[in-house]
Order: sequence, then C-alpha cells, then structure tokens
Amino acid sequence: MSFEELIKVSFNPANSILSILLILSVLYWVFTIISGVGDFDVDFDTDFNADIDVDADIDTPDGMVEVPHDPSSFIQFLKFLNLDIIPITFFLTLVLLFTWLINVNISYLIPLPYWMYFITILPAFIVSLFLTKYISLPLKPIFKEINHKGEEAYDYLGRIGRLKSTIDKDRIGMIEIIINKDPIKLLVKSKDGSLLKEGENVCIVDENPDKKFYWVEKSYEI
Repeated sequence: MSFEELIKVSFNPANSILSILLILSVLYWVFTIISGVGDFDVDFDTDFNADIDVDADIDTPDGMVEVPHDPSSFIQFLKFLNLDIIPITFFLTLVLLFTWLINVNISYLIPLPYWMYFITILPAFIVSLFLTKYISLPLKPIFKEINHKGEEAYDYLGRIGRLKSTIDKDRIGMIEIIINKDPIKLLVKSKDGSLLKEGENVCIVDENPDKKFYWVEKSYEI
C-alpha cells in the first residue's frame, strides 16, 4: 500500500471517523508529554446502580477502575480487560489504534460498498479490545509500580471529606476529599456500620487491608 493509497483508504467515509479520532488522540498525548500534565491521571466517570448500591461517579486518583468488594458484571469485565491496573486513556488509545489498523486493512484488501465499512468497525473494535488486553499484560507490573508512586494510603487517614452517597452496614459508598485543591474520590465503608447520609462530612479512620476502600466515621468538625 502506497502512502497515497493509505491516505485515500484512511479517509473514506467510514475510516475518516477513526482517523480523526486517532489524530485527536495523538494530539492529546503530544500535549500531555509536552505540558507534563496528566501523568496518566484522567477521570473515569460512570454512573452505577449496581451491586454495591452506589449512584455516584467512579473517579479514581489513578485514572483506573476501582473494583468494589462485590463488583457487577460490567466491573468484572473491565477488570478482565486489565483496567484495574492499566490507565483507561492509554488502553483506549491502543484500542482505537488497532481498530483503525484493522478497518483500514479490511478496506484496502476486501472490496466492499462504502457503507459496509461502517459495519466492519464493530467487529474490528471487539477484536481490538481483546488484542489490547493481551498486549497490555506485560505492562501491568510497570503501571502497577507507577500507580504506587502516588500519594501513600496513610496520607488519607484523618482527612475529612463529604460523602457522595449514603452508606450503612456493608454498603460501599464514595467520599470526596480535597488535597492541594484537587478533588479526590475514594471508596469507603462505615466503620461501625451506622447510617451515614450523602452530603455528610466524615473522617477517614482506617484502610481496608486489600487497599480497595477506607473506613470512615461521622465527623463533627465544623
């Protein structure tokens, strides 16, 4: 495939969508590298009414998926894709790249009506998900080490935050604390199982041994 053919195939009606997204993704990473902003820390906001009874934004400091004690099928699937370790923006960039490569090659090698190449995007995306999962496996130890170089867990102890969801007994909820003017959200449980309502101020008093969530108590600090 010549360069002219690559440009032509890349910007046919179907592939132009993928090509533009890929260009934007490259620009994002170039900006991130030049500015030094990000450090792979990107919000992953998702509304869940799942097994953990949380209706809040899942926004982890490490730009990854926080896996609760009793995860839903969707969360388990994300963990299967290594998104409990691999940063989501990095993962999605690779998925987009492989989807683009697959669909461009299909467009070049298999003559089809242009509208058919819109349909081939879906199987290309699914294949790319699993391809990225296995390609990212060797990177898990690297990202795990990077993620552990952030703020240590004990730095959260004693901090006051506002609950983003109601918790009691074994129900897991979300707390938002402010550190250096940056909002950080963490998964939490009530220390004694008592009812703590959304919007109340609570204090982080302990950390779960698995480092999946923190224990909190009601704060009476004004």
